[in-house]
Amino acid sequence: MSDTPTGEPEENEKPFASDTPLILAAELLPDNLPILAIRPRPLFPGIPVPLEVGAEQAPSVKHAVDFCAKTIGIVLVKDPEGNEHPDNLHQVGVAAKILKVFPGEGDSASILINCLDRFRVKEYKKAKFGTLAHVEYPPAAAPTITEELRAYGMAVLTTLKELVKMNPLQSEAIKMFLSRSTFDDPGRLADFAANLTTASGEELQGVLETFDVRERINKVLVLLKREVEISRLHGEINRQIHEKISGQQKEFFLKEQLKAIKKELGLEKEGKATEIEKFQERLKGLTLNAEAQKTVEDELEKFQLLEPHSPEYTVSRNYLDWLTALPWGKFSEDSYDLGRARKILDRDHYGLEDVKDRILEFIAVGKLKGDISGSILCLIGPPGVGKTSVGKSIADALGRTFYRFSLGGMRDEAEIKGHRRTYIGALPGKFLQAMKTAGTSNPLIMLDEIDKIGASFQGDPASALLEVLDPEQNNSFRDHYLDVPFDLSHVLFVATGNQLDTIPRPLLDRMEVIRLSGYITEEKREIARRYLIPKTLKSHGLKSSQIAIKPDALNHLIEDYAREAGVRNLENLIKKIARKAAMAIVKGGDAPAGKGGKAAGKGAPAAKAPAKIVLEKKDIEEYLGKPAFSADEVFESKPGVVTGLAWTSMGGATLQIEATAVQSKTKGFKQTGQLGAVMVESSDIAYSYVMAHLEEYGADPSYFEERFVHIHVPAGATPKDGPSAGVTMATALVSLVLGKPVRKHLAMTGELTLTGQVLPIGGVKEKVIAARRVRTKTLIFPEANRKDFEELPAYLKKGFSVHFAARFEDVFKVALGKSHGR
Repeated sequence: MSDTPTGEPEENEKPFASDTPLILAAELLPDNLPILAIRPRPLFPGIPVPLEVGAEQAPSVKHAVDFCAKTIGIVLVKDPEGNEHPDNLHQVGVAAKILKVFPGEGDSASILINCLDRFRVKEYKKAKFGTLAHVEYPPAAAPTITEELRAYGMAVLTTLKELVKMNPLQSEAIKMFLSRSTFDDPGRLADFAANLTTASGEELQGVLETFDVRERINKVLVLLKREVEISRLHGEINRQIHEKISGQQKEFFLKEQLKAIKKELGLEKEGKATEIEKFQERLKGLTLNAEAQKTVEDELEKFQLLEPHSPEYTVSRNYLDWLTALPWGKFSEDSYDLGRARKILDRDHYGLEDVKDRILEFIAVGKLKGDISGSILCLIGPPGVGKTSVGKSIADALGRTFYRFSLGGMRDEAEIKGHRRTYIGALPGKFLQAMKTAGTSNPLIMLDEIDKIGASFQGDPASALLEVLDPEQNNSFRDHYLDVPFDLSHVLFVATGNQLDTIPRPLLDRMEVIRLSGYITEEKREIARRYLIPKTLKSHGLKSSQIAIKPDALNHLIEDYAREAGVRNLENLIKKIARKAAMAIVKGGDAPAGKGGKAAGKGAPAAKAPAKIVLEKKDIEEYLGKPAFSADEVFESKPGVVTGLAWTSMGGATLQIEATAVQSKTKGFKQTGQLGAVMVESSDIAYSYVMAHLEEYGADPSYFEERFVHIHVPAGATPKDGPSAGVTMATALVSLVLGKPVRKHLAMTGELTLTGQVLPIGGVKEKVIAARRVRTKTLIFPEANRKDFEELPAYLKKGFSVHFAARFEDVFKVALGKSHGR
């Protein structure tokens, strides 16, 4: 081509203006173009674009400027990751005029081009400067503007306006295009619109390769609609993020402003300063030991240097909080007024005179000594006898703060001595938590269920308690969390348990044991009358004017329904009566039959509640069902049946021991009833002793030779063990051999040897109480237990015929002999 454009930008302005005559592209643009490969999307005609040209593409640009009238071909690569070989180039591109070249570093450059028109590649050739393409330009006949094209154009314009609203970054380009163009060229409108979209390179290349205007504008309209949806979604996401960030920023700025205002007015200091001031204020009223004081000072100095966002900040703050919250050197004043202490104990408990006397002795010693530090009491007794409430009364009598926690089931040593601060969520042990809650250094801490403490792979809490409960060590108790010594020597520890057997011996040696044996019928009746019934009426919304339990009914309730050592079951039964009475009152109809004739008859209309429900003995069964016990059930008078006295963790109990013999070719002996190893040995000793001394008791010496003997101790589902059943089993065997029942209402206890000696036993008081509960008359104890029986209160010994046996012959005389002396 001989005629080529000069390359000035003014010659290319408004190429489609209405006053410019149509000029064919083939008359202005060369047929052979150096090719500049681009990524990742193609360029469209009519759009000026800046491009970065690398050193390998610079020769093509130079060739275009020098030999092709500044015209260069722009072609999209097929694979963006591939090279610029002709096989990786599309067949349709755009011819562009190089408007300006800006030299860069080395051989690279930046160029400003104005895209002119599409071309189709006929052939790619390799040249010294790069790739040369022989191209052809499609005929550029003016399109016929039909109604359909006009509608497509309007649709594109409308969509562009929507896009402007949602994407302000493109609004200037769209306004400039609309101001410089007419709407009579839908092809150029389609190219411009396609260039605005974020479609993929392949989709845009498809638009570029579409020479038919109608088809091209249709493709572009689809891309535009999708672009509008993407912009709308993008705008919604941006709006949500903006609202969230704005809200956070607003809150942050408001907090900062509020903090600044308060600081300016002196109303509030910064968080860390406030914390430090709080810790220092706490320390003013405390008396720390030297090591603790140094630790606090060092930790405060470290805390001042920490940033609030540092992980160590929270750890240090919590540590200082615990150090300064403990009652270092704070003590409550003890009260040693014996009269006041006696009134409090009598107010809260009926009976337990020996326990009260022991507590008063304990307080009296404290008064002479000046303090009661180093004392550890252990209250042992069956459930429901008031161990925990006795501890509360001791605290009240001394004027000390009371704190209780249970050791039952505790398996982790860290519960006692705390966790080390290296662990997340670490806390001090239970004892320092108790001290913080109590607020004084001399509270009364109750260790409930000390006999049920456990052990596991995590440690042995019982061993950890040794330091706490040792008066020689607990004045410098070192918790794992605090790691500074704290004085526990002024604490009064009161432990409770049901039995001593499961308490480790080293731990038991550190405690002074006080036994609570249980209550007899008279004591239970007074406890029910003074405490349980008023408490139950109050908790159930009843008044004494609405319900009453007569003394004979209360006795029947205690003796035939609640024979346990404590009063917990008795309280539950009274609550059951109160619930039934409350229902009768609320319904306004019949309560269970009886009630002393006060309830309305069954035939009367149930419109009005009874004036007062009065329970007599005959009414108890209507409320509670059949009695759980029978007065004579353990005194069945048959040969081979004897009642024994036993001690369990639930208190004293009675056991009915039965013996029988079956004809057999060979002799034999067995025991049943879930007997422990000690009871099995006792039965073997009793069998051997009786078999060796049959003639002395007037029996056939060959009795056992052809008989199989069986001893059973009901109830079979309850495990039993202990050494005190020997004389009872021997008496049952002698009674069986002689075919003679023992005297009525007799109960006995004692350990038997092979030579016939009766050895002493424990739990005399509990066993006497058990005998009184079942209304027995005659008791047999070992001679060595005479002093234990004589030390019992007179009201417990009253009404019993008691015999003391040194040998089994003494037992035989009382149980099966003809004469019975006191």
